[in-house]
Amino acid sequence: MKARIFQKPKNAMQSGRAGTQRWVLEFAPAEARKADPLMGWAGSGDTQRQLKLGFASRDEAVAYATREGIDAEVIATPARTLKIQAYADNFR
Repeated sequence: MKARIFQKPKNAMQSGRAGTQRWVLEFAPAEARKADPLMGWAGSGDTQRQLKLGFASRDEAVAYATREGIDAEVIATPARTLKIQAYADNFR
């Protein structure tokens, strides 16, 4: 089983950062999605794709993956860059 461990990014549509401190363990897809012949909906028999585990810290997520024998890749959180500007800058 392959998985990735990452922090959820801030939602671009909202200014708050709720839930961005949690770490998520998400499994990689084991098989490709295919269209259902009757309805045309995309689906697969991969049930682990639906599973997302949340952890308070990166170390907890890595420890869980190690204990359960999951081959997990930790994706580092990019540094936040703030573009500080004043409202008056719009009129210069």
